[in-house]
Amino acid sequence: MRERLEQLKAEALEHLKSVADAKQLDELRVKYQGKKGKLTEILRGMGGLSAEERPVIGQLANDVRDAIDSAIGAHNERFEREETERRLASETIDVTLPGRKMPRGAVHPLTRVIEEIEQIFIGMGYRIAEGPEVETDYHNFEALNLPKDHPARDMQDSFYITEDLLMRTQTSPVQVRTMEAMSGEVPVKVICPGKVYRRDDDDATHSFQFNQIEGLVIGKNIRMSDLKGTLLHFMQELFGSDTQIRMRPSFFPFTEPSAEVDVTYKKKGATEAGWLEVLGCGMVHPRVLEMSGYDPEKYSGFAFGIGVERIAMLKYGVDDIRHFYNNDERFLEQFARQ
Repeated sequence: MRERLEQLKAEALEHLKSVADAKQLDELRVKYQGKKGKLTEILRGMGGLSAEERPVIGQLANDVRDAIDSAIGAHNERFEREETERRLASETIDVTLPGRKMPRGAVHPLTRVIEEIEQIFIGMGYRIAEGPEVETDYHNFEALNLPKDHPARDMQDSFYITEDLLMRTQTSPVQVRTMEAMSGEVPVKVICPGKVYRRDDDDATHSFQFNQIEGLVIGKNIRMSDLKGTLLHFMQELFGSDTQIRMRPSFFPFTEPSAEVDVTYKKKGATEAGWLEVLGCGMVHPRVLEMSGYDPEKYSGFAFGIGVERIAMLKYGVDDIRHFYNNDERFLEQFARQ
């Protein structure tokens, strides 16, 4: 067996000299050292050796295995080194070439406007409140003084899911939920940003989904003058210190009195500024206060609703609301430079 092991070692080392690549090297390893290889075949005969011969032959077998392993390892390192050199030669990188600039993303203009409005009102002491987009009929209509079959419901053609569930048509339900959570405590001073849904045809100024930010203030001795002062400050922060507003009487079921708010706006190329309607507002209706747990004899409040898309169109001179949703990179890239 000693002679067979020595012969095996010499044979393996001689065959290694003719190995040309890593594939042939692995085939040789399997041939001599695999589970069915020549070395394993020889070692199966150790059971017939005497007790004195077994440790001697075992040590010799280990020496033969180590010699073959060492030779295979040296060849493998050579093949890896040659492969690395080949790849370096074929995949040369010119480090003097200028880098390629990755395109920069930008905050979406609607997100930008929402964040700006939020910061203005946070600076005035408001907090942000949120609520579900799938809303109950009670919170979306009834608690806002719009009972079943109220004609004003026709002003908001709604997406109903069941008889009692719908996609909210306004963010006013968040105000109701906030008042309920406050359990009659004051002050209440929140803005409620979020998506709203109405069955409307998409065109340059309308969409079935859009964004609103509604505001609510409740406390003692809250007056219409507080509402006007708040909105004037907000508009001047948003559009500039020379901006003016005017309030025109209007009707909303959940506020009384109610008003539409116009802002001075100068169209591109115009010599003088005109008036443009931007939001609705009013004093919270006593019935709405009462249904949400507030005593209208003791507390009063005001509310307002801002259409984010309309503000963004004014702020950035956009003439079609669909630009905000079409994901046209040519449109969105303009805001990366601002």
